Amino acid sequence: MRQHVLILILALSYCFGIAIPTQSQQSSTDSNRKVIRKVEPQYPLPAKRMNLGGTVKVVAVVAPDGTVKKVEPVGGSPLLVQAAETAISQWKYVPGTESKETIELHFTP
Repeated sequence: MRQHVLILILALSYCFGIAIPTQSQQSSTDSNRKVIRKVEPQYPLPAKRMNLGGTVKVVAVVAPDGTVKKVEPVGGSPLLVQAAETAISQWKYVPGTESKETIELHFTP
């Protein structure tokens, strides 16, 4: 039974396009809006145990005051997406007009 769960998780991870990054956790954004506080994601223990790495891509909706209102996953392993969402929801940007920020986080075990 455990083996079936592992196979299912690996299959889902493959479907979301795992990439092999060069650093442990790295982020990039596609915007001019500057991040003034970043919270690094906690690497999920099950992902570490499975030696699972990958790239998580999300779109964050940022309020005029710079707080993250919403984080929408675009792609990545389900095990890593939750960690990315939790961290990014705590980020703070410089104040400005409401915007959508595309963010990629790279995880390696």
